[in-house]
Amino acid sequence: MRTLYVITHPEATHHVEGVVGGWHDSQLTPAGIRAAVSIAQALRAQIPHGTEVELHSSDLRRTLRTADEVAELFGVKPILDHRLREKSYGEAGGKPQEWLERRFVPPPAVGERMDHDEGVEGAETKATWAKRIYAAMDEILQSPCEQQIIVTHGGSLTCVVASWIKMPIESAGYASFRAPSGSITTLREDDFFHNRQVVSLGDTRHLDSAQAC
Repeated sequence: MRTLYVITHPEATHHVEGVVGGWHDSQLTPAGIRAAVSIAQALRAQIPHGTEVELHSSDLRRTLRTADEVAELFGVKPILDHRLREKSYGEAGGKPQEWLERRFVPPPAVGERMDHDEGVEGAETKATWAKRIYAAMDEILQSPCEQQIIVTHGGSLTCVVASWIKMPIESAGYASFRAPSGSITTLREDDFFHNRQVVSLGDTRHLDSAQAC
């Protein structure tokens, strides 16, 4: 039985500074680091010792720092993959959120949403974003390892889950699987029917201990 644990990185500097994330290479805050420790401990408590584990991560500093906490407890090395990054917001990355909001063109309610131009120079379309994450997921799932951990971003979680349930990319324009920062989403495929489940979405119960510190 294959199980994927998908982590959305916890609080990063762009969250508290009110700037656009995307490919802007922000770092975890002290609170984010504490949360990353709690994430690693929660996963260690769920996954039996002696089980083979693979760890995949976006290569940005905030996800890599999160992955490092997991790697230490499991004794594995993160496999870095730039395709697991958040959506690129082009020239808006690192700028104040209000700068992006003044220029952003939302997708239409009907019609072309995947190749929609959001009005920001250099920003990825949802089609480009989804295709790279779908490709990363295809590669991750080629491994026979039955316990895999993926460290990614809040927005990219939608594409990870959509890929997992084999949602056609052309249908993903309306998909949105929301999860808080620092959450764990659990995905599982059974060995008999090979049905793919979303066991839990955006679980943050493990963060209670981090917030208490």
